[in-house]
Amino acid sequence: MKIKAIIFDMDGTVIDTEHIWDKATKDLLAHRNVILNHEEYIKVMNHTRGIGLTPGCQYLKECFNITDEIPTLIQELRKRAHQGFYTDLRFIEGFTNFHRLVRAQGLKNGIATNADKGTVHIVNQALKLNQFFGKHIYDITHVQRPKPDPAIYLHTAAALGTDPADCIAIEDSAHGVAAAKNAGIFCIGINTAKNRDNLKQADLIIEGYQDLDLIKISTLK
Repeated sequence: MKIKAIIFDMDGTVIDTEHIWDKATKDLLAHRNVILNHEEYIKVMNHTRGIGLTPGCQYLKECFNITDEIPTLIQELRKRAHQGFYTDLRFIEGFTNFHRLVRAQGLKNGIATNADKGTVHIVNQALKLNQFFGKHIYDITHVQRPKPDPAIYLHTAAALGTDPADCIAIEDSAHGVAAAKNAGIFCIGINTAKNRDNLKQADLIIEGYQDLDLIKISTLK
């Protein structure tokens, strides 16, 4: 079956922001005198990576008995991360070349992200995402239900005019892989976070875009 569309997650898949979100989370906790050792830090980041701001902050509040309300935590975490976006935002290595090949093959493509509209706006300003994806950039405000719920993938596939079974998703987190699989989409896990165990539910795991052959992808399903 020849695929008709590729749907990309954003953070950690199209843009290199995981180090920014990780630092923002670590600083938010440190500001509340929550200091993590290396193992605790890795556990927290693995759990919150790709899950979205609201459930991520709910996890932090419950895990560390933080007294601040969820909206306060969301606002602070977003502000800390956005400061990093303005100074340290870049594309994932190999993405731009791979996307050029996607276009050359005539494949439809879009973004399905747990990020909110404000974050997407900043990323678009910094890196001109709309030059790659046009109007097909879909965030949590389009569906209100974060990954691992499949809603954002189902919404993006429908907007592209493509059956989920004819799509491939590229994801970097366990929550994202679960969302794609729950939507009935063949999922490629890209190991930008250097944790293959988080991607174990993916149909295929790669270390980077250099491992993807578009011609071979069409025969994977």
